Amino acid sequence: MTAEAPTAPAVSYGRLIPVTVHFDDLDALGLLHNARYPLMVERAWTELWSEHGVRFDGDWAAAGDACNAVRELRIGYEAPVTRPGAYAVHLWLERLGTTGLTYGFRFCSADGSETYARGTRVLVRLDAATLRPAPWSETFRAVGRELLRPAG
Repeated sequence: MTAEAPTAPAVSYGRLIPVTVHFDDLDALGLLHNARYPLMVERAWTELWSEHGVRFDGDWAAAGDACNAVRELRIGYEAPVTRPGAYAVHLWLERLGTTGLTYGFRFCSADGSETYARGTRVLVRLDAATLRPAPWSETFRAVGRELLRPAG
């Protein structure tokens, strides 16, 4: 008998990225520290885009679509995370503009069924030389369209 790899949980839009909460992510009360949620969301976002070749390797001029900055972050906490272990971040795009985007996220159970926090984040693509808004590449936009949340 051979063990089968676990199947990735299904979501109807976006992607569910596995994350791990470690003991040292918890605060003095034994709760996931509020500052860790955005950090884990950022790591999940970085992993998702890295799969598509979008990454920062230390050279802003060569970074392309990875040369971006956060304009806004909103997060609401719905239920406490009280123990280390396997969780997930559900990521999707709410809006994909010419130079900016808004993505939504949920910090959730590994199977996506329970939500602990949710929010949105606005990113602006920057020109590395001027740090002014610049258009996303067509390759980035094509991947982004696949992550758009259906209207409704």
